[in-house]
Amino acid sequence: MNEKRSVWEYEDIVGRGLLEDLESLAEHIPGSVQHINATYTGGGVAEILSSMIPLFKGLGIETDWNVIRGDDDFFSITKSFHNVLHGRVEDAVDIHAYKHVSVLDDLERQINELNQRKDMLETYLRWNKINSEEMDLDYDVTFVHDPQPAALIDAKQKGNWIWRCHIDVSNPDALVWNFLKESVSKYDASVFSTPLFSRPDLRIRQFLVPPSIDPLSDKNIELSQSEIDSVLDKYEITQDKPIITQISRFDRLKDLPGVIDAYKLVKKRIDCQLILAGGVAADDPEGMGVYHEVMKKADGEADIHVLLGSPPFTDIEINAFQRASTVIMQKSLKEGFGLVVSEGLWKGKPVIGGATGGIPLQIINGVTGYLVHSVEGAAFKIANLLKDPELARKLGENGREHVRNNFLITRHLKDYLLVMLSLEDPSGIIRL
Repeated sequence: MNEKRSVWEYEDIVGRGLLEDLESLAEHIPGSVQHINATYTGGGVAEILSSMIPLFKGLGIETDWNVIRGDDDFFSITKSFHNVLHGRVEDAVDIHAYKHVSVLDDLERQINELNQRKDMLETYLRWNKINSEEMDLDYDVTFVHDPQPAALIDAKQKGNWIWRCHIDVSNPDALVWNFLKESVSKYDASVFSTPLFSRPDLRIRQFLVPPSIDPLSDKNIELSQSEIDSVLDKYEITQDKPIITQISRFDRLKDLPGVIDAYKLVKKRIDCQLILAGGVAADDPEGMGVYHEVMKKADGEADIHVLLGSPPFTDIEINAFQRASTVIMQKSLKEGFGLVVSEGLWKGKPVIGGATGGIPLQIINGVTGYLVHSVEGAAFKIANLLKDPELARKLGENGREHVRNNFLITRHLKDYLLVMLSLEDPSGIIRL
């Protein structure tokens, strides 16, 4: 990725002051920067980096983005890591059964087994070692995103290494977290999305940096009504009744069946339609199975549009789905942050989300949308918004300003620059 972008493209949105700060901070960044994650496409991490890397370069900072590789076993393992680190302890059964490794009774023995003998962890470490041997790790600052490449730290050559965690590890499965912590503890610092995700058992510096959206990306730019109409026509979606939409990967943590159940309760009283649109991340082997489960749940109902982007939806299409919506959902059971919430709010739409992870940072209950804990609660709030368009409009306006002030890529970029500079100065005082 050799593209460069100027931060001054955002002046009309965020003003001059922030952009001047970015240029001033960038002048003090020493040397080269690298970001490493598991995929170039699919999911919020890849989306953020797609916008951020060109802005780093536009500020004159030598920046690269590299992606690890692995086989199906590796990505099945890291998907299981993802699930149980989020706190889905029931999925730990699948991890412990991997290649017929039995569940051990004693926690200490389990941790010992994880570190020494389990085939799944050997596979994880082996692929991290392969990647470390194939990658150029000679950078002054290295951001490693999420668990998949975390063990690359064992090949650290120089500079500051930062583990950027995008998921909720506040209540993880102890077995997996203790294994992963061995690697994470070797980093110079960690970055979490909300205070709730930080770890008291990490003895390295921890920073709080919420994710962000790019208001100038195809997914978030303004669209004309004709552009919106064209996309809806393509997918045979009418506009003669209100549209409820959830945009998300086909992932069990997104609770797509719960969204369908909430919609069906509303449908009994108010004629409306539902769009469930998303894709399958390249590093997620469960996605197609979830898609088929959702299709079965929808049971061919004409007003439920289950759309799998294969090939992936264009960002313009996602944008159009959101802008055509009356209410946007993100009824996650667990969530790292949920950038689609900010996307919906940026488009001036009220958003109803699960009260989990980073969603409460974005949804101020009753101000920018609603936080819900159940199918019935979600249905009640959807119905309220469909019956009161003025309330929906007001929440949408509030939400757009909330995102402008807190969750745009320019703020995110400034936070990363400050993290890098703070690591350069052991005193913790940034001198510009």
